[in-house]
Amino acid sequence: MIPVAFDYERADSLDHALALLAEHGDEAKLLAGGHSLLPLMKYRLAAPSMVIDIGRLSDLSYVRQDGDHIAIGALTRHRDVEVSDLVTAEAGLLAAATAKVGDPQVRHRGTLGGSLAHGDPASDLPATVVALRGSLVVSGPDGSREVQADDFFTGFLETDLADDEMLTEVRIPRRPDATWSFQKFNRRAQDWAIVGAAVVLDGGTCGVGLVNMDSRPVRAAGVEAAVASGASAEDAASLAADGLEPTADLNASVDYRCHLARVLTRRGLEESGR
Repeated sequence: MIPVAFDYERADSLDHALALLAEHGDEAKLLAGGHSLLPLMKYRLAAPSMVIDIGRLSDLSYVRQDGDHIAIGALTRHRDVEVSDLVTAEAGLLAAATAKVGDPQVRHRGTLGGSLAHGDPASDLPATVVALRGSLVVSGPDGSREVQADDFFTGFLETDLADDEMLTEVRIPRRPDATWSFQKFNRRAQDWAIVGAAVVLDGGTCGVGLVNMDSRPVRAAGVEAAVASGASAEDAASLAADGLEPTADLNASVDYRCHLARVLTRRGLEESGR
């Protein structure tokens, strides 16, 4: 399908982008890599009257160490995250999950911030950031604020971002000694995950984020608590679907998704050395 007519403006700075958002409110959408927004526009699930292109804001593309965390600019391309030595050394789970996003064309164009701001529960990276207990820096007319990943995703394709705010940075705690695993089940390599599990173990701390198991990216809190209490990988993974509400579609029933969540979580825990 063809999108409805819209106006277009390219932002030349963060302040310019925020000014345009303030001017156009909920009629505006931000365009970075375009892999989330453009399909919605083509299917007319989104019909902004103004598209603000932020894809050339190079100041928001970086990966650097900042104290006890890694700071990643929201416009950093997936490929740059995937091959970053710093990400691999300090947050290997994020590098591994990013390598599974789409295909090389998508990874060379899509951005980390765009994926997170889209808030799709079927996307690999939101659940991964949840598992890593990351946080997101949001900028708006009143300055910047930091939101924990657990609080950032609020519903299906919904986030804590206000109409006049944009995601500017992702912060991931440094975990150089952690073990991790990213498990993903899909029919073809470039498809959305039917179910995915992002698992990280760091000493007595466990993080598990699940893909496509609820209306938003979610944490498998029952699994984390069971691991902390000393449960085996099999016993902990049996709790992966507890309290969650996955949907049924052409790819999987609710029961099958719950089964996959348990299987993939167990595999992830075992691969992580549990």
